[in-house]
Amino acid sequence: MGRDVTRVRRSRGVRAAKAAVLAAPVVVLTTGCSVEEVLRFGWPVGVTPQATEMRLLWTWLAVASLVVGVIVWGLTAWTVAFHRKKGEGELPRQFQYSLPVEVISVVLPTIIVAGIFAYTVVVQNDVDKSIPNPDVKVDVTAFQWNWRFDYPDNPTGRPISTLGTSETIPLLVLPTDRSIEFTISSEDVIHSFFVPEFLFKRDVFPMPDKNDTDNTFVIDKIEREGAFVGRCAELCGSYHSAMNFEVRALNPQRYDQYLRLRTQNNPVSGAPNTAGEALAALNCGELCAPEATTTYPFSTKRTNRVASVRPNS
Repeated sequence: MGRDVTRVRRSRGVRAAKAAVLAAPVVVLTTGCSVEEVLRFGWPVGVTPQATEMRLLWTWLAVASLVVGVIVWGLTAWTVAFHRKKGEGELPRQFQYSLPVEVISVVLPTIIVAGIFAYTVVVQNDVDKSIPNPDVKVDVTAFQWNWRFDYPDNPTGRPISTLGTSETIPLLVLPTDRSIEFTISSEDVIHSFFVPEFLFKRDVFPMPDKNDTDNTFVIDKIEREGAFVGRCAELCGSYHSAMNFEVRALNPQRYDQYLRLRTQNNPVSGAPNTAGEALAALNCGELCAPEATTTYPFSTKRTNRVASVRPNS
């Protein structure tokens, strides 16, 4: 009688395990997600090589964690189902002195942790690297509650700067397929430079030299043209949520033309073209829109009692 009960329990356990294995792909397929989307685990699609490396690190850490979790959950369920106490005064078979189990339980986690550490260090070193001669240099200055972007050492030899205001989202125009070095600093409190498609954010400190912080980082290239919203990701005061900017990635030829236009005077204002005016002069469709397309200014009037809305909406 006891053996029959055991067989029934095992049969039920096997059927449950088979159902779980079969259900997993069904759940994935019925959500309408591709395998690539599932393996991103909610991360945005990156547009830089460093973004891809960080996403792959996250993916393989998540997959490894799920594999370890399934093994642990499976062993726990197996132990509960087949090695529990079956009657009064009867103890299940004991394994506390099993040398192979103890060796595996120490060695295997050590190998896993060492592998994760090594992989993380490799990715981190590439994300934090510096290179001697980047193709483009950009100085990023954060302040409550906006951004200024300067282009030192640009090919025109003349100063080029973009300043955000309460009425205008600053446009950080960058080239594709060129290495870019960012030097970041703050004029007041701690901010954070964050572009979701870079899959990366970096805290922006005031006086970085005195705060012992490395305030430069490099991306090998932006892999495609487009407009990508940027944000401050560090709570920095009353209008932190309104501290947005936009990265506008252009192909190298358009970018070089954009820099030349920035040094030319606007015939109407008589002053050098702003970022929006230079983009409009390029006349390349939505990619050259003179205003941000991924975000919009927020009202900073404390007397307002309604939410900000996108202009012309």
